[in-house]
Amino acid sequence: QVQLVESGGGLVQAGGSLRLSCAASGRTFSIYVMGWFRQAPGKEREFVAGITWSPGNTYYADSVKDRFTVSRDTAKNTVSLQMNNLKPEDTAVYYCAANGFVDPVSPPKYAGAWSPDSWGQGTQVTVSS
Repeated sequence: QVQLVESGGGLVQAGGSLRLSCAASGRTFSIYVMGWFRQAPGKEREFVAGITWSPGNTYYADSVKDRFTVSRDTAKNTVSLQMNNLKPEDTAVYYCAANGFVDPVSPPKYAGAWSPDSWGQGTQVTVSS
């Protein structure tokens, strides 16, 4: 198992930016994919962005593509999410995630294509209009 701890998040006005970070510990040698999900009140948890540990392929939900950027530092075992041009509908608890089942055919943006087995505790992002 991999333990994940998020940092960052907070309150920002629409159009602003935030950066989330996630540090992995434990069996970090076993990491092959990390990324982010989010859950808004009354809604199901949804995929936001993911990155393979090697060679660093990135994947995004359609709703955040061209606004969010996911990156990783394999030496520090961290993954980050740079969020620009934030919108009120981005308000949610953001969870760092790692490993688990990855569909070899369907991109992670499709429900069920990535089912992580490690999760962080979540960090709140609130975007005011």
